[in-house]
Amino acid sequence: MAKIVAITACPTGIAHTFMAQEALLQAGKKNNVEVRVETQGASGSEDTLTAAEIAAADAVIIAADKKVELDRFVGKRMLQTSVSAAIKEPETLLAQALDAPVYGDATQAYMDDIAAQKAAKNQGTPAVYRHLMNGVSSMLPLVIAGGIYIALSTAIDINGKASLAVAFDNIGGGSAFKLFVPILAAFIAQSIGDRAAFASGLVGGWIGTQGLMYNAGPNASAGYLGGIIAGFLAGYVTVGIRKWIRVPRTFEGIKTVLITPVLSVGIVGLLMIYVLGHPIAALMSAISNGLTHIGASGSIGLGLLLGLMMAFDMGGPFNKVAYFFAVGLLGTHTVESEMIMAAVMGAGMVPPLAMALSTFIAKHKYTQEERDAGKAAIILGACFITEGAIPFATKDPLRVIPSIMVGSAVTGALAMLFRVTNPAPHGGVFVFPLIGHWYLFILAILIGVVVAGLLVTALKRPIAQAA
Repeated sequence: MAKIVAITACPTGIAHTFMAQEALLQAGKKNNVEVRVETQGASGSEDTLTAAEIAAADAVIIAADKKVELDRFVGKRMLQTSVSAAIKEPETLLAQALDAPVYGDATQAYMDDIAAQKAAKNQGTPAVYRHLMNGVSSMLPLVIAGGIYIALSTAIDINGKASLAVAFDNIGGGSAFKLFVPILAAFIAQSIGDRAAFASGLVGGWIGTQGLMYNAGPNASAGYLGGIIAGFLAGYVTVGIRKWIRVPRTFEGIKTVLITPVLSVGIVGLLMIYVLGHPIAALMSAISNGLTHIGASGSIGLGLLLGLMMAFDMGGPFNKVAYFFAVGLLGTHTVESEMIMAAVMGAGMVPPLAMALSTFIAKHKYTQEERDAGKAAIILGACFITEGAIPFATKDPLRVIPSIMVGSAVTGALAMLFRVTNPAPHGGVFVFPLIGHWYLFILAILIGVVVAGLLVTALKRPIAQAA
């Protein structure tokens, strides 16, 4: 029996999406073809195709009038058509799909297989972390762009009257930084409850950042912590509403675009205003006040800890927590928050640069492939892309990871000791002109790179003796 998988999707995602699904399923039964259909309607994806189902399929039908991601179907025979064609001629489409051309090429299929393995590995991570990272990855462009424009505004300001400085501050602080927490909340909510949860997450995050909570002052803000809580609340409230409220299939579209968002926005909004917003804002205020009283010894210890976290998994959960902690505090506009950001950025630049140094001073301990990777690691490290050290850590984790952790910890502690400030959340060498005590920042990074580079070089064995 032939096996075909399909996706149906129309712009509104209410009626035609499900009519096409039903037509294809009925045609499959009639023609002895096993058909599985994923719908991408107004409420998001339903009956989502699994990797195993796609791998076992003989062909794929994409009956859609809007954009559908096709990467997971590389290497499969694929027929792309409209929703109306699936409704009117489902049997014809089944026959045509089995003779359709193969989508993608061998190289693309290989890359897709690698991506699938990574995705399978990520499935082992807790759902809460995956939801949080969906929000973080979506908000980071706003944080990075906003932070850099705020830093530029400060750098070119002349007695607070430079018009370009004011414009940059409006772009960064007045727009991007006001939006990043609501966007964080919205995409956390969407990860949990799909598109129906997006609106309530956005509204909950906005209420928390704008001081709209009951009995809270006009300058009170629940900050990024409020955004995280609002996002999870919105996602699970939406899931609950979808589960508890049942309507006939013909009214599913109305439920998705009217009933669910109205109820979830109201519930989340009221909870943020009357119940959660004020205590979260008070907690964020306490965190901000605590930062301003960090002593020199505490600062060094914090820098050391953040440095260890940045290098431990290079883009993994510990790295993201440290980075997100620093980025979230930038909104407090305190010297201490900028010191923390400097420590995190400096520590994150160390691992790739340290591995590059080691490949240059101990070529006999690395393959040609690793030496080439070392050259690329220089660029990645300079741009604050910690993941540049991953190829080395994957091949020799017991020697590489402890070494770079020590180097990053040294840089993080020194950056705090030197009271280096960094108002930009990303950029590496490109934002050095905006960094306070930039020469000491470079010194802290170089010391960390040398420490980690020499340590990993001492620990690694020549290729012939490697175990």
